[in-house]
Amino acid sequence: MKLLLLGGTGFGGRAVAEAARDRGWEVTVLHRGEHPPPPGVRALHGDRTAPDGLAALATGEWDAAVDTWSAAPAVVRDAARLLAARTGRYAFVSSRSVYAWPAPAGLDEFGPLAEGDPDAAASDFAADKRGSELAVLREFGEDRTLLVRPGLILGPHETPGRLTWWLDRVARGGRVLAPGPRDTPIQYVDARDLADWLLDALMAGLHGPYNLVGPPDRTTMGDLLDACVRATGSPAELRWTSPDAVAAAGLEGWSDLPLWAPPGSELHAAVHAGDVTRALATGLRCRPLQDTVADTWTWRRSLPEGTTPPLADGLSAEREKEVLAELG
Repeated sequence: MKLLLLGGTGFGGRAVAEAARDRGWEVTVLHRGEHPPPPGVRALHGDRTAPDGLAALATGEWDAAVDTWSAAPAVVRDAARLLAARTGRYAFVSSRSVYAWPAPAGLDEFGPLAEGDPDAAASDFAADKRGSELAVLREFGEDRTLLVRPGLILGPHETPGRLTWWLDRVARGGRVLAPGPRDTPIQYVDARDLADWLLDALMAGLHGPYNLVGPPDRTTMGDLLDACVRATGSPAELRWTSPDAVAAAGLEGWSDLPLWAPPGSELHAAVHAGDVTRALATGLRCRPLQDTVADTWTWRRSLPEGTTPPLADGLSAEREKEVLAELG
């Protein structure tokens, strides 16, 4: 199997490259050279936003292409148009953000979608991802297009830095403001599980849209933070705080408190309550949460001393102390 990976040497795309390489596939990566691709893959250089950014793809044929682009749909359009006659299938890693807001709990792949333009410049994340989906569909047709719509992605090399933020916070110890209740469901997918499903889907000839995230009733916020405590070996004390108290303190879910959204809110329904029946029926397998958390912490500690991985902004240490003091 000859696979072309467009970009993606950082997180999700890196997981795809490593998984395909480990299967014995011939993997070619087109990237800007900012981050080295995994060992054992062929690297081509090009900036897709430049007029000649796809020159390295002028020749060559591939069984499939995987694209993780997250900005101007016109960039995806140009790549898909160039590759349509020389590539068998095109998998675009989109997002569940393409659904029209607010996305209700239990929404499957065929709910209302955001507006998108396949020829547009960059605008906002949802419109960019939807426009990119439309660009691939126009160039490759429905039968050759796989639309992967992940939600929250976690695991080693995580670039949004949400799980890494919690690991760093728990590792510092002391009283940790833990947004509750403990049993608040969270929905995520390990980047490596996403990669395995995607490659299997390409082999099986799947097409169309798939919500690619774990079951909504599999994991809770309590499970996640307990796993962080175990992985780091920290004596941290989790101070569980009700959603009302979090709101009264002026804190926002997802931004001040990464990963978490108040149960019952529009944000929680959209992020942590999607229908994933199609993905599970087509072979999505999710590794244990503790493995994801422990492996991410191992990667975090493997970075050179003084190196800080990408981290979500999150609540500052000073503000956390203030809120905990107010809560008594």
